Amino acid sequence: MIAIIDYGAPAVEPVAKALSALKYDYIITNKEYDILKSAKIIFPGEGDISFAVKQLHKNNLFTMLRVCKKPILGIDVGMQLMADHIKEGNIGGLGIFPGSIEKFDSEISKVPNIGLNSIEIKIKSKIFNGIESGEKFYFDHSYCLPINIYTTSVADNKTAFSASVETGNYYGVQFHPEKSGDAGLKLLKNFIEL
Repeated sequence: MIAIIDYGAPAVEPVAKALSALKYDYIITNKEYDILKSAKIIFPGEGDISFAVKQLHKNNLFTMLRVCKKPILGIDVGMQLMADHIKEGNIGGLGIFPGSIEKFDSEISKVPNIGLNSIEIKIKSKIFNGIESGEKFYFDHSYCLPINIYTTSVADNKTAFSASVETGNYYGVQFHPEKSGDAGLKLLKNFIEL
């Protein structure tokens, strides 16, 4: 069973639809018990990061996500929340990936960065099995995580940034695999079959 964490973000339904297309069983939940009994966890997100942090605390999920040993895939805001810090609002993240989430500089980059964008794979990851550098994924974000030691792929919006990160059982993608066609479905399948 795959747990999709529901903290009130609209990103939950497209992920559920993608898992249905792949014929995987899943549960949409904000309950710690349901999440911990699942084999894999998907942490989707979009929108206001401060709202997401509040909801995680409200549902007693913040600490659980920091210490969980099951494979977790953070998507967009889900990935951003795994960073040390979010500059906007001076918010503490889960502290899994080093660095601060920053807003793109609108004088240099497109804000928001919306649309298909190719990635360059820097470190081979099991979630990229069968996916090559140059593959395009769908991005929709104004904030990004700078490149760090856990960056597995990068993308460019006049500024290079982490398109994906990985350490231990934690995986994060800035793009939306559930909105990225066959490549996105392949990535989700790879994660689920880890």
